[in-house]
Amino acid sequence: MKIISYNVNGIRAALRKGFLDWVQQVDPDVVCLQEIKAQPEQLNLEDFEEAGYPYHYWYPAQKKGYSGVAILSKTKPENVEFGTGIDYMDFEGRNIRVDFEEFSVMSLYLPSGTNINRLEHKLQYMDDFQRYIDNLKLEVPNLVICGDYNICHQPIDIHDPVRLKNVSGFLPVEREWLDRFIKSGFIDSFRYFNEEADQYSWWSYRANARANNKGWRIDYNLVAEPLQDKLKRAVILPEAYHSDHCPVLLELR
Repeated sequence: MKIISYNVNGIRAALRKGFLDWVQQVDPDVVCLQEIKAQPEQLNLEDFEEAGYPYHYWYPAQKKGYSGVAILSKTKPENVEFGTGIDYMDFEGRNIRVDFEEFSVMSLYLPSGTNINRLEHKLQYMDDFQRYIDNLKLEVPNLVICGDYNICHQPIDIHDPVRLKNVSGFLPVEREWLDRFIKSGFIDSFRYFNEEADQYSWWSYRANARANNKGWRIDYNLVAEPLQDKLKRAVILPEAYHSDHCPVLLELR
């Protein structure tokens, strides 16, 4: 089972850049999308079906052109869960989950903290999301949470940890939360296989950051510990250029 998580920074823009051709080449079983910035009626959904994903589930934000998540799947899940039931999260379209027989996959788009109001919103979201997942794991223990967490976990995950220590996405309070979240029963699948530096999933559009690999690793496929023996491979795919992010891939046996 091959799973890809990808913040496409606008699915319509990504489609114009050849996203579906790329997906067909990589051939994942499940694709988790974040920041789709579109309503389903704004898309030609038959294009996804013709690309090999007859099962596609969309959870856009109520505000048009903003946020939103989706999951594409080759096989039909047993259940689809739209949102968390927490109003302010669901208003922004940040969580969708599909349940298969042996495990479940969630697409998550955690808020950024670009200003003080959004940072407070992000911190509240993080705390509420932790409680939501703690309860969910009692029912869904084999959970894979894919998505854009908007947090770099360790200094190795950001190109300049000293100068960026006071920037949202690498604040101590955010990093501590992600550390606790992982330790609550998850495996950072990429770091399970790869401890090398200079491995990033997002680059600013400014100052030629991507060409100079001045990036941040903020996209994760976190795997519940009961699935550890199923881990086969986890890689970042920086050659994909449909967004300011690149996809992160997980393979399970």
